[in-house]
Amino acid sequence: MSSPLAKLARIAAGAFAAAAIAATGANAAPAAPTPNSKLQTPNSAPAAALVIPTPAQVEWADAEIGVMFHFDMPVFHPRYNFRRWGTHPPASSFAPTALDTDQWLAASAKMGAKYAVLVAKHCSGFSLWPTAAHEYSVKNSPYKNGKGDIVAEFVASCKKYGIKPGIYASSSANGFLHVDDPGRVKPSSPVTQKRYTEIVEQQLTELWTNYGELFEIWFDGGVLAKSKGGPDAAGLLRKLQPNAIVFQGPAEFTNLIRWVGNENGVAPDPCWATARETTNANGTTEIKGLHGAPLEARWCPGEADFPLRLIRGVDGWFWRADQRDRVLDLDKLLQRYEWSVGRNANMLLGIVVDPRGLVPDADVKRMAEFGAAVKRLYGSPLPAKTITGDSAGNALTLELTAPASVDRLVLQEEIALGERVLEYVIKGKTAAGEWRELARGTNIGHKRIVRFAPVTLNAVRLEITKSKAPPVLRTFSAFAVESTAK
Repeated sequence: MSSPLAKLARIAAGAFAAAAIAATGANAAPAAPTPNSKLQTPNSAPAAALVIPTPAQVEWADAEIGVMFHFDMPVFHPRYNFRRWGTHPPASSFAPTALDTDQWLAASAKMGAKYAVLVAKHCSGFSLWPTAAHEYSVKNSPYKNGKGDIVAEFVASCKKYGIKPGIYASSSANGFLHVDDPGRVKPSSPVTQKRYTEIVEQQLTELWTNYGELFEIWFDGGVLAKSKGGPDAAGLLRKLQPNAIVFQGPAEFTNLIRWVGNENGVAPDPCWATARETTNANGTTEIKGLHGAPLEARWCPGEADFPLRLIRGVDGWFWRADQRDRVLDLDKLLQRYEWSVGRNANMLLGIVVDPRGLVPDADVKRMAEFGAAVKRLYGSPLPAKTITGDSAGNALTLELTAPASVDRLVLQEEIALGERVLEYVIKGKTAAGEWRELARGTNIGHKRIVRFAPVTLNAVRLEITKSKAPPVLRTFSAFAVESTAK
């Protein structure tokens, strides 16, 4: 590790205009790197020792916000426990009366979600598509007289609203077939371990073949290794969905992401994109300390999942009649955004679907409020006159066009060239001309939202005090103080 002795930034063609800075707003995805559109070092090529993400992992990081829809037997049978083997509700009881995936995805678009994950098969084993692997699916339900395919409808709605589709299909648990973490059949199971593995491979093949290219694939609880009797998930992924991002997938696969250790939407701080390995947790037990590390050899960033109905002591992933309109307050939801996306992770928000087959009105309303609030708070950075680097190459100074009360910055590295920054300090220039330290930290990565006490400033300075290689920044923006309660 070395200090960034090379010049941190040069302003190509004489200027990095305030308009260009504003155009890379906190949620925008800037164009591909060019000398005129990035904050660069003289040599922006990745150092040999740096770990570099795949293009798919860069695209996933740029998406930032996703949603996950849960719709399974617990919606119709709230007391159902899949571990009470042999007590699974009949397929005939899965009976939505007004299911509309367009409604789900329209709400997601207003929220600002760029990708969506459908739980196609949760722990009950009931499948939302007409699988040929067994009879416990929509083909034996009243929905569209057994002719429905909710996975197909979901993917079509994603395309309609410009949202990238993903699929969750648990291989680690299956109440119908008496299977529990990590994908082991119980003595009471009607199938052998070998037969269960065949069923999993058949269902994954159906899901990964029949519905087009998937943006993200979710393994809740990980996936039992092939060497231990599990499915050949890595082989199927390489063959059928080589470009998909995979949450807690097989270690042999490339495009992996990991859990952040809780289902509260809070990424650890710091949260490095590089880690020793992915996770294989089922989310029921919080795991602290999943920070990753700056010198690990695998690019495996974190995804912070949590339900919109985040209620202490209650599983908020599925609709429950006794929850009614109990959704997260907007301020708390925005806080989760800053504690996930603003800590170099992606935010994945769990959305319930009620017995009608619709997202409840209260949830739709809060989703729209959240999308509007993020645009209001992070869509328009303060305009700047100049952005300059110091002679030593260790700092960038953002001079504002006018004094402003500031309480947030957004920093982004060009992660296609690796995570390079290891330590930084933020300073602000007051009206008296004094440079005051506002914050300091370690990881920046894809996005770092830096919060500090409101202060009126003429300029903001970013000092990189330690890095793995000459830093390459994508965004350096300041934001005016504004209430989140609007």
